[in-house]
Amino acid sequence: MKKIMVLGTGLQGRAALYDLLWQADVQVVAVDLDVAPVAALLAQWGASNIACVAADARTPAGIIPLLEPGMVVIHLLPPEFGPSLARLAVEHGCHFIDASYSHPDFAALHDLALANNVAILPEFGLDPGIDLVLAARAVATMDEVHELHSYGAGIPTPEAAHNPLHYKISWSWDGVLDSYHRPARLLRDGAVVDVPPDQLFAPENVHHLEVEGVGRLEAYPNGDAIPYLAPLGLAGTVQQAGRYSMRWPGHCAFWYPLVQSGLLGEEPLVVGGQRVVPRQLIHDLLAPQLQYGPEEADLAIVRVDVRGVQQGERRRLVYQVIDQRDPVTGFLAMQRTVGYTASIGALMLLNGDITARGLLSPLQDVPAGVLLAELEQRDIYVRQLRLPWPDG
Repeated sequence: MKKIMVLGTGLQGRAALYDLLWQADVQVVAVDLDVAPVAALLAQWGASNIACVAADARTPAGIIPLLEPGMVVIHLLPPEFGPSLARLAVEHGCHFIDASYSHPDFAALHDLALANNVAILPEFGLDPGIDLVLAARAVATMDEVHELHSYGAGIPTPEAAHNPLHYKISWSWDGVLDSYHRPARLLRDGAVVDVPPDQLFAPENVHHLEVEGVGRLEAYPNGDAIPYLAPLGLAGTVQQAGRYSMRWPGHCAFWYPLVQSGLLGEEPLVVGGQRVVPRQLIHDLLAPQLQYGPEEADLAIVRVDVRGVQQGERRRLVYQVIDQRDPVTGFLAMQRTVGYTASIGALMLLNGDITARGLLSPLQDVPAGVLLAELEQRDIYVRQLRLPWPDG
């Protein structure tokens, strides 16, 4: 019997559990500090192959008894829990999947994972995740790559984008605010460009694009694009590269003065005799206003745009995923594209579709054909577009 542990039963964790309940040969344990809400949901689903265990991820004592050699651990808790839980999993002979960015501590576990014949697969959600697999697939079709641009978005549909930000929360709001105040790195004309945290939303760092089937969106730098170039064989050859998040127009203009004014700062101020952290104020003020209603839909988008030379001619290839809230399950598109991808990764490890061990990357170690076929089984589709190369 194949065994999987899902750590975290929030939005994405619930989608992963829903996906796994249909796997007749898999036993699943769902772990969180409070499992009462998900237990009620599992009872509603009639999930006979999923058990719930209440445990605190900060204390190994509650997790260790649940680990079994050969099990896959899917980590869908906040990223800060990842390094310690990855070590626990590897030490006990378990594979480990994380939907967040790879943590530097994961590299230190590579040799131990090899010795224990297990894999650590971070960056396996939507973005990062599906985007990296599509980037590798697109690059492989080109003889030369001159530009690589990767975009991700989790935004409300136009009908649901009715608040002043034209935005709602389909992921961790803390994680969103983190991404709004961290540095980014791009490649422009072959040179590395560092974008400071307070300049992400500056007009010179924002561009607009038409997304087929959606409309006009704006994009701003998201994280560090440079480490992905060498594994793709592009270091020193590609001239333009970047990772970007997309929002409805006007979002960046809203946030730029707020960030410039220090409203995402974490140094407390004394206001009326009370200590107030600006970022916490923004977090708590906006969070209730940015929730999806039960009938409102979101869009999850990944777009990989590669430009170069193919068979002696200049070519541009775009891979694009656009998913929307499922009215049957009620899952947001972000839940589906992250949670389902993580559960697919666990099944690929158990079924032998992913055979590499140690610290892995979706860029090199995930067979794209298998992943895309599994996504299609869940009505998540990748479109391949051949678009004209923009002038200039």
